Amino acid sequence: MGQTIVEKIATAHAVGLKPGTKIYAGDFITCRPKHIMTHDNTSAVIGKFRTIGAARIADPRQPVFAIDHDIQNTSPENLAKYKKIENFAREHGVDFYPAGTGISHQVMIEEGYVTPGSMVVASDSHSNIYGAINALGTPVVRTDAASIWATGQTWWQVPQIARVTLTGKLQPGVVGKDVIIALCGLFNHDEVLNMAVEFTGEGIAELSMDQRMSIANMTTEWGALAGVFPYDDVLYDFLNMRADYLKAKGVSRCNHDEIKRGFTVQLTPDCDAHYHIDLTLDLSTVIPHVSGPANVKTMTSVPEMEQKKVKIQKAYLLSCVNARLEDFAEAARVVKGKKVADGVDFFIAAASANVQKAAEDLGYWQALVDAGALTLSPGCGPCIGLGVGTLKAGEVGISATNRNFKGRMGHRDAQVYLGSPAVVAASAVAGYISGPVKYSDMKGKTTIIVHGSAKRPSEPVTIIEGFPASVTGRALWLNIDNLNTDGIYGGEFTYKDNLTKDEMAAACMLNYDSEFQKLAQTNDVIVAGRNFGSGSSREQAATALAYRGISCVAAVSFSETYKRNAFNNGFVVFECPALVDYLRNKYAAEKKPTIVGPALTVDYRNSTIICDGQSFTFPPLSTVAQELVVAGGAENLVKARL
Repeated sequence: MGQTIVEKIATAHAVGLKPGTKIYAGDFITCRPKHIMTHDNTSAVIGKFRTIGAARIADPRQPVFAIDHDIQNTSPENLAKYKKIENFAREHGVDFYPAGTGISHQVMIEEGYVTPGSMVVASDSHSNIYGAINALGTPVVRTDAASIWATGQTWWQVPQIARVTLTGKLQPGVVGKDVIIALCGLFNHDEVLNMAVEFTGEGIAELSMDQRMSIANMTTEWGALAGVFPYDDVLYDFLNMRADYLKAKGVSRCNHDEIKRGFTVQLTPDCDAHYHIDLTLDLSTVIPHVSGPANVKTMTSVPEMEQKKVKIQKAYLLSCVNARLEDFAEAARVVKGKKVADGVDFFIAAASANVQKAAEDLGYWQALVDAGALTLSPGCGPCIGLGVGTLKAGEVGISATNRNFKGRMGHRDAQVYLGSPAVVAASAVAGYISGPVKYSDMKGKTTIIVHGSAKRPSEPVTIIEGFPASVTGRALWLNIDNLNTDGIYGGEFTYKDNLTKDEMAAACMLNYDSEFQKLAQTNDVIVAGRNFGSGSSREQAATALAYRGISCVAAVSFSETYKRNAFNNGFVVFECPALVDYLRNKYAAEKKPTIVGPALTVDYRNSTIICDGQSFTFPPLSTVAQELVVAGGAENLVKARL
């Protein structure tokens, strides 16, 4: 069976493979990413790095520190934190970019750390943006970041892969942000949840690099773990411009010879590669829409919004999804000769100092200032509810950022809509959500073909010492999708660091089902629906279940952060959609949130679950996953390796 681009990049960065081994969706691997980026959270990673007993960074060229989140905060405490990070970088020889350089992801691309065919991870959910450079960009949690610092390696399970074909050509004034809003709104039933997305089709040639970065960035909000574009002439020209910039600085990263070699042997999917799902969007049918409020996947066309005349108090052109040169050019064109409406604050911040300078040199920046825009330093800021410009209770904002969750950009009682830079600029001068030009209302033309998981020859899994070949227990059937970490382990317990393991065990699942504690027994297996462990990244949502004696969780799918937290703490989770379908049908008439189901046997050697005499398969738990469990988690495994 052939490989996709993602599978090829994963294979190239895997460690310890036998010669000729190919990696496919579902496989657990130990991998060595080209780079690991951390930002303000570097301080927290330093703490984990020291906790695992590491004294030095395995490869000082691998980490990159770029400060960007809370840069408006000039309190002595925050400045001391930034100084601590800078001193740590200097001590270990790590590249450090101070506050004001730009948003970390933009810095990683501008400074040549992200190259085609590379795997670049970050302790930030928007590392998907690296896929615009034909790289595999995907998020990791802080424990992973510390592990990579210490050993150069981490683990990853290759996700299922979706192929998104873009056809046609964008209408004038329609941009990449409109495309990703359309994808989120038109395919809003978790079609690509926890998958890696590979973009293809003749429509890509019409997309600029700034537009591709917007699309790749917000594949995160679409639910994907990565969004990868091909290596084509547009990317080739962009990389050569970056190489000119780096050469002038005396930096050898991403040089012209490397770019030429990469273009000659660029990664493409094999003709017989398997994709879990195929989606198609005709770009010519996309018009500007806005997302929200409070939901990225709820979209309304701009013509319809204009009729509603939704009044706004704040407008934002900033963030890692939309604050690049083309965005400021478009916004400047929209506001030329106009003024920001009375009662509206229009905030702008460039993705980097380089972008701001270019926008200033070309007159875009001054045009926005002359119209009444308020400038902020290159960084995150209001996008994550920090610093000047956050929303107050009852206010409405239109933003060219990537998230509009309640409380994300200020007060929980505020409302946030997402739109393109042109829509944001037009709304700022109109005083209500509006477009820069008139469009005929239309719905994007799409297709969906679901192929399902690839059927690969089943082979017995090697079981390492200390890992069980099988476990037996009762099924605890939870007929729920998107069970979030608040339901698994409530927020009132999350920050009580002095709780014992028994107290944590007694607290688990109470927000989901008050009867759970009475029903659960040691060695039970939880079986649940889609996206188990969504929501916040609290590790206790995994550890508390382990302390309660739950042997493992089988579900249709998991939040990737939850899965990483589970294995990083030595707790087994895996996908088994067929078992979920069976129990959902078996107990269709039952309404209780927790149902004690039949006995079952989880056979890890043969990757099957035996339930009611039937066999259900799940992805093999390779020795990579088993090592994490036997060691009791990633920190212990790293300590052993050190």
